[in-house]
Amino acid sequence: MPMQLVLVLASIVVANATAAWFRAARRVDPGPILWKMLFAGFGAARLVFVLRHADLYASAPLAALDLRDGGFDGVAGFVTALVIGAELSRRTPLLRQSLLAAVLAGCALYFGGTTLNHALSAEQAPVPAVALRRLDGSPVALTSFAGRPMVVNLWASWCPPCRREMPAMQATQRAHPELTFVFVNQGESAETVSAYLAAHGLATQNVVLDPAKQVSTRTATSGYPTTLFYDATGRLYLRHMGELSRATLEEKIELRR
Repeated sequence: MPMQLVLVLASIVVANATAAWFRAARRVDPGPILWKMLFAGFGAARLVFVLRHADLYASAPLAALDLRDGGFDGVAGFVTALVIGAELSRRTPLLRQSLLAAVLAGCALYFGGTTLNHALSAEQAPVPAVALRRLDGSPVALTSFAGRPMVVNLWASWCPPCRREMPAMQATQRAHPELTFVFVNQGESAETVSAYLAAHGLATQNVVLDPAKQVSTRTATSGYPTTLFYDATGRLYLRHMGELSRATLEEKIELRR
């Protein structure tokens, strides 16, 4: 499970635990308002994200309902939640105070955990010097693709989210010729990978093989798909574990611009 999702869930638990304490100790229950804030905030965060990328969702509107890509506008969601909470608690000072305490407890865990995660993460690590193979069997070093911003996708054909995101990856590769996309298959044979690409009509460039999963080991990757974003100097600036849609992929690419 991605660390960001773990922190979100943990923050919700802490906020509700704080609300439960106030319910038991002070006979005031901010829990119902807290849940309204959460649902309104997540809804607004998703809506704003989808509207910002309306051109990408236009061809597949139902994809806007697929939350697995993690596409949310955090600022819009946070502001919406605060407005809802302030409005629903404004007539009762004790309720407002307990609600604020619950929100602050959840935020403290989320932002503190995020800061700690960034401090302990392997960001700024260089592209690992790993020997890979092309589908024709010729050797190639992962570092040979460096020299400009690079997106490295670790995937396998048996992995359902890898399969779902591959068309979006291919479309983004075509839309951004200024970037280098490298699709590093983990642990499968050239025959298996070639058959999969042909069966699904994928003409993805820079598909390479990592039979021993060395890239996963060197980058401390524990699940697939994982996408690594490197800047032009070959330094890692972002990693994402889990499925990406075209819109969320574009968002992450823009972070370095």
